[in-house]
Amino acid sequence: MLRVGIVGGLGPESTIDYYRRILNMWEQEDSSTAPSIVIDSLDVQKALRLVASDRPALIEYLAASVRRLAGAGVDFVAMTANTPHIVFDEIAARSPVPLVSIVEECAEEARRRGLRRLGLLGTRFTMEAPFYPDVLARYGIAVVTPSESDRAFIHERYVGELLKGEFRDDTRDAFTSLVAHLRDHHGIDGVILGGTELPLLLPTPSIANVPALDTTALHVAAIVGRLRQPERQVETVRIR
Repeated sequence: MLRVGIVGGLGPESTIDYYRRILNMWEQEDSSTAPSIVIDSLDVQKALRLVASDRPALIEYLAASVRRLAGAGVDFVAMTANTPHIVFDEIAARSPVPLVSIVEECAEEARRRGLRRLGLLGTRFTMEAPFYPDVLARYGIAVVTPSESDRAFIHERYVGELLKGEFRDDTRDAFTSLVAHLRDHHGIDGVILGGTELPLLLPTPSIANVPALDTTALHVAAIVGRLRQPERQVETVRIR
């Protein structure tokens, strides 16, 4: 059986969600076995400090996790958060095993659904970085982010609540209103839940009557699919 390595802890709630979803999806296909998973749990507060102030150190922090997972015998690795994909290419270049990109999986699903203009929610780092717009542009899809003040509000709630496992109704209502604003004033036809805690806050297929792309679900489906591939195929999967 193939083995997946999970760079987890970024944050803890979404790592737990990944683990449960992988097990549940696997069981739906084969309840007689269980997938082989190795999790290396990192410090989300340290990662946030590094992404804000020291990208080379962030690269080394994440690359060290990938190396530990490779040393544990995994066949491929997934980072269970969107923000670390800011340095995905640099990590993939250093990795001794393939990495599976949450961004590429999201782009593939958006293309499959025929979406053309997507709102993006996530941490400030994710909303302001080019990695989602750059990848989606290759699929002919535009990315729209909230205003600067709305990005600050989303980031504050994300770090202050969601990463701590707090999922409040007032935050849910506020985020839903922000999506409605992007729909009405910027013409989005879908919204990317570009933070793996967001599906825990907004666990519905649509938000403000706009289709929601649950990046956790898409990433998990890719992980389980690769776990079931012959080893020689997985070795070729290095996305982006």
